[in-house]
Amino acid sequence: MEGRWVYIEQGPVTLRCWWNNPQKESEHIVLVLPEVFGVNSWARSVVDRLAEEGIPALAMPLFARTAPELDLGYSEDDLVEGRRHKEQTTTSQILDDGTAALNWLKQQYIQSRITVIGFCFGGHAALITSTLSDVDTTFDFYGAGVSTTRPGGGPPSLELLSQTSGKLTCICGTGDPLIPEADRTSIQLALREADPFEVRLSYLEIEDADHGFMCEQRASFSPNASTIGWQLIMNAFKE
Repeated sequence: MEGRWVYIEQGPVTLRCWWNNPQKESEHIVLVLPEVFGVNSWARSVVDRLAEEGIPALAMPLFARTAPELDLGYSEDDLVEGRRHKEQTTTSQILDDGTAALNWLKQQYIQSRITVIGFCFGGHAALITSTLSDVDTTFDFYGAGVSTTRPGGGPPSLELLSQTSGKLTCICGTGDPLIPEADRTSIQLALREADPFEVRLSYLEIEDADHGFMCEQRASFSPNASTIGWQLIMNAFKE
């Protein structure tokens, strides 16, 4: 089945999401949280790629209040525009919208396990949504700022780890200027403190990978690092 736009109206604002559900029953469903560039062609391609593997997936906008149909490319101007909306987004908004999207997904697939996959600011948002009880597994790909900031203000988002009930994996590249070594160390230490035996919380560092290494449309795309990332995701569905 081809992907299509759907409108979720169960929360504070309408969410214009990209949805692809290839089959009527599935053990897993995925919520994709995009980069600051919105539910653009690459975010939609992630949903469609998961659907090709038989996994229903939904990409949710993170800026539904300020730019509900944001669809940017990867120029410097696009980055400035995306960051402008990011600065207007709060943790409570992310949780409200994430809850609405998850409730909608549960209505589509009642017994399925829910995985959240986020990239860039979406990775940061994924860590935040990992605190929602309906989330079974979370992948935070290069979620910059989690060790130093929280959307809308407050203590760093890493301090929310004690509320994460499912599995969470944070993935960083050593060549990412937005997540320097000090931040990567802070992430590892926080994960270890919250889960000393790494039963649920884990960290993966990919040598030389830059920010955005999963995205084929970015100059920082790394085929090797992307392959590692996708293997990590797909292996989780097989467990």
